[in-house]
Amino acid sequence: MKVLIFYASYGGGHLNAAKSIDSYLRKTNPDFDIELIDCMKYVNITLEKITTAAYRHMAKKIPWAWGRIYADSQKGPLAHISSRSNKIMAIKLLKLLREKKPNLIISTHPFGSQMCSYLKRKGKIDSKIATIMTDFAPHDQWLVGSSHTDYFFVAHDKMKQYLISKNIPEEKIFATGIPISERFLSSYNRQEILDNFGLQDNLKTVLFFAGGEFGLGKTRTIEIFESLIRYIDNIQVIAISGKNEKMNNVFHEVVERCQKENTVKVLSFTDKVPELMSITDLVVTKPGGLTTSESLACHLPMVIINPIPGQEEENAAFLESKGIGVWLKKNDVPRFVFENIFSNPEKLQSMRENTDQLAKPHSTEAICNILLK
Repeated sequence: MKVLIFYASYGGGHLNAAKSIDSYLRKTNPDFDIELIDCMKYVNITLEKITTAAYRHMAKKIPWAWGRIYADSQKGPLAHISSRSNKIMAIKLLKLLREKKPNLIISTHPFGSQMCSYLKRKGKIDSKIATIMTDFAPHDQWLVGSSHTDYFFVAHDKMKQYLISKNIPEEKIFATGIPISERFLSSYNRQEILDNFGLQDNLKTVLFFAGGEFGLGKTRTIEIFESLIRYIDNIQVIAISGKNEKMNNVFHEVVERCQKENTVKVLSFTDKVPELMSITDLVVTKPGGLTTSESLACHLPMVIINPIPGQEEENAAFLESKGIGVWLKKNDVPRFVFENIFSNPEKLQSMRENTDQLAKPHSTEAICNILLK
């Protein structure tokens, strides 16, 4: 069995979802020949560098511009340009597909799905094609070439109903959730984690994601962070700045200024997110598809900050509508939002219970089992 897993480097969620599928298939089917490939980098490395750099710049500096592109690419001229360019690039991808001869192609980005479905429509390939949608709101770019795509995996039933409304046969659509690492299914020793990170057992724990390398809404992020640690009592905070060194430095300055060194731990990169989520009571984060799926799998309520216009704002609105997250908007006072949550234990518990509506911790296994039938 030859399997190709395509992703694209526009944000980390597409790659991490692909890695989760790759890891599970390798572990359960050691005789399979599996390759993980950045499809955009393969077809045109120069274009890939330009477009990923443009995405990062817009997401960080002018998020409204990305939001406009996201909306316009759903329909109209920009949608046609995107689809047309992917048809042109598909010719380059065909060389790879003829060489590898995959039985199954799995794509975690719409560009990969579009290129492969176009080649299948033209009779150039006959592989099975599976699309894994990595957000909590649908976008029609994922559906280009849907008649030649064999499987669609979506985050929840509402997305499944949307695809059905677009005349995609129900038997192709599976509301499995977004694939996450099996590490989020593991059991961990709570006291050992608390000791390793210098945390206390008698305080509520907040996991605060700063936005990684993008440093989205830096001023607002720091304002939210300072409000949380300055005004909310009986909590401890683990702040993860990711690859953003400037944010890391400012976090340390804020902690020192607020004299909260005993209850706030600032980390740069860490590979212990599953362990930390296992002892956490609330997550503060951007609503990317993967982080959201991981939080839901751990049944964690969310305070949503700095969503990128487009897919992340749609994710934020959806999570808030389900009573799982509170979207801290631009004009909201962070202190009041946090006080409302922590002064009301019933609210926090209700948010945690509401995660049952969407939590799909076994998503990766479910996707692979369906594909291997």
